[in-house]
Amino acid sequence: MDKLSSMEIFVAVVDAGSFTAAASSFGISPVMVGKHIAQLESTLGARLLTRTTRRQSLTEIGQQYVAQCRAILAQIQAAESGAAAMRATPRGRLKITSPVSFGAEWLGPAMTEYLALHPEVSLDLSLNDRLVDIVEEGFDAAIRIGKLDDSGMVARALIPYAMTICASPAYLARRGMPRTPEDLEGHECLDFMHWPHSMRWRLRGEKGPQREQPSRFRSNNGQALRMAAIHGFGIVMQAEVLLAQDIAAGRLVPVLEKFIPQARPMHLIYPRDRQATPKLTTFIDFVVERFGPAARLPLAPLA
Repeated sequence: MDKLSSMEIFVAVVDAGSFTAAASSFGISPVMVGKHIAQLESTLGARLLTRTTRRQSLTEIGQQYVAQCRAILAQIQAAESGAAAMRATPRGRLKITSPVSFGAEWLGPAMTEYLALHPEVSLDLSLNDRLVDIVEEGFDAAIRIGKLDDSGMVARALIPYAMTICASPAYLARRGMPRTPEDLEGHECLDFMHWPHSMRWRLRGEKGPQREQPSRFRSNNGQALRMAAIHGFGIVMQAEVLLAQDIAAGRLVPVLEKFIPQARPMHLIYPRDRQATPKLTTFIDFVVERFGPAARLPLAPLA
C-alpha cells in the first residue's frame, strides 16, 4: 500500500471520527480503511488507535503521529501547489551560459528587458568561451557558436556569428588602409588567443591563404583587443556583435570586408527532455524573437 495514501486515510479517520465516514470520503470500504491503518501500525510497531464498540481514540503515539502526518501532507500539498503555479506563471531561477562577447554585449542587456517582463524569474548568466556541459553543470540553456554535434539537444537557430575586421580612424590615417590580406604585413594585428589556427589572421588573399600574422598584442579577451583598437594601436578581428556599436558610432572603421572569414552558425540549445516550464519557454521565445536568423546588427543602441 502507498504510505502517503495510508497517512491521508489515517488523518481522515481521526478527523471524521470513524472508519465508515473516512471510507465514504475516499470511496473505499471500511475494511480497506482498516487495512491502511493496520499497515501503518505494522510499519511503526505500535498501535495508533484504541477502538471500542462505541468510540475510538488516539494512543499517545497516535497523537504524535497524526500531527507529523498533517505536517507532511501539508508540505506535499504546498509543493504541488507551487509546481502548478510554476506551470502557469514564469517563476524561478534560470541558469544560462553564453560565449563572453555575445553574452556581455547583447544577451546580458536584453535580459534586463526579459526580467522586467517576468518579475518572478531570476537569472544566473555565466559567460565562458569554453564548451560547457549543460546537463552536467546544471544549465537550463546555452548559446552555442559553431557547428553543433549531435548531442540530443534541441537547437534554435539565431543570427549567424559574423566576424569583422576594423581599425580606428586615427590608426588608418597613420598607417594606411590595407586593401588585401597581403597588406597586413607591417601592420599591428591584434590577436585573440582562443582562436584556432584556422582563424588566426589566416585570411585568403589574392595569392592564396595568407600566412598567420605575428602580433605584439595578444589577449584571451575580446574587450581588451577592442579597446586597444579604439585607442589606435592596431587592427582587430572580432565578432560583429562586439564591434557593431563602435562601427555605427565611427570609433572603428571596417577594413578588408571582402576577406572576412565566413560567419559561423549560432544556436540556442537546451536538453530535449528538460521540462517545458514557463520560465524556460518564455526565455526561449524572447531570445529567438530578439536574436533570430532575420535579426540585423546593430540591433539596438546600448546605454
